[in-house]
Amino acid sequence: MNAPTRAPAATLPQTPRDWVQVLARYREPILFRSVYELAVSLVPFVALWGLAWWSIAISPWLALGISVLNAGFLLRLFLIQHDCGHGSFFANRRVSDWVGRILGTLTLTPYEVWRRAHSIHHSTAGNLDKRGVGDITTLTVAEYNALSPLAKLQYRAYRHPLVMFGIGPGYMFLLQNRLPVGFMRAGRKYWISAMGTNLSIAAMLGLIVYFGGWAPVLLIFLPSVIVASTIGIWLFYVQHQFEDTVWDNDSDWQLHDAALHGSTHYDLPGVMRWFSANIGIHHVHHLYSRIPFYRLTEVLRDHPTLADIQRLTLRESLGCVKLNLWDEAAKRMVSFAQARSTASA
Repeated sequence: MNAPTRAPAATLPQTPRDWVQVLARYREPILFRSVYELAVSLVPFVALWGLAWWSIAISPWLALGISVLNAGFLLRLFLIQHDCGHGSFFANRRVSDWVGRILGTLTLTPYEVWRRAHSIHHSTAGNLDKRGVGDITTLTVAEYNALSPLAKLQYRAYRHPLVMFGIGPGYMFLLQNRLPVGFMRAGRKYWISAMGTNLSIAAMLGLIVYFGGWAPVLLIFLPSVIVASTIGIWLFYVQHQFEDTVWDNDSDWQLHDAALHGSTHYDLPGVMRWFSANIGIHHVHHLYSRIPFYRLTEVLRDHPTLADIQRLTLRESLGCVKLNLWDEAAKRMVSFAQARSTASA
């Protein structure tokens, strides 16, 4: 088989906007591949759920272990729902929407509410004047220094790893998602989405409790949701909260530049890349969100220069945890200690 033809270096796109035209060639979903990816995610998820339920009688610890493993498939189902929200998983938008709504019952995520918030995130990521919807709250050093002592404490608590990756994920998916937060007055379709998802979840849990009692809920449902949501929040965090990300005021902010340079290429090991549905190729995804996740690797294969842009390894990503503030002067994310040191100097 011949190797894929790559464009000569002289013809490579020069700006993020130029890349958009190149990436448009990868936007069409492949029906067979979409159905296959859905099947290899949903069937093992259901099978492991059944296996964990059956194993409760043998050992609760075994059931718990299987449910933690199943969190990987739940994460992958959420990311398929994510692609449905972008209209990139199926060519037929109605099919994408209904698959997304159904998966929302399993992921505890009201589809219409999440899709609107995520759309705003894509259209405002890195814009200092349009923060607050679908993103992680990030203050500048100057904004933080202007806060009262109590407000500083609240922000530091919010950004603490135990809250961000411990309490936060469970709170968001188990509690916050039960209401159309951020869109309470934006129209009834968001209430219908949230309440419809809640009713579906209640029916699902009612059947589980009716046939198996509370053990499956406590040993399978909750652990898989909490582990999957924690991994999901971590992925979202490191994809934008890294040292060399991009934040600008609206007058200087450029959509395509923020997309390509304000998102990471989170270069994960193969197994983790599969379970996270290539979401680590986030800079390409933000630059052209209509590309199905299974074609993102195709983009990097054909255009290897993209693989080195904002590349972040698993080991390097651990350092992102300490980054909490945007330093407008240095144009980088800094820790509280670094901000304090700069202020002292």
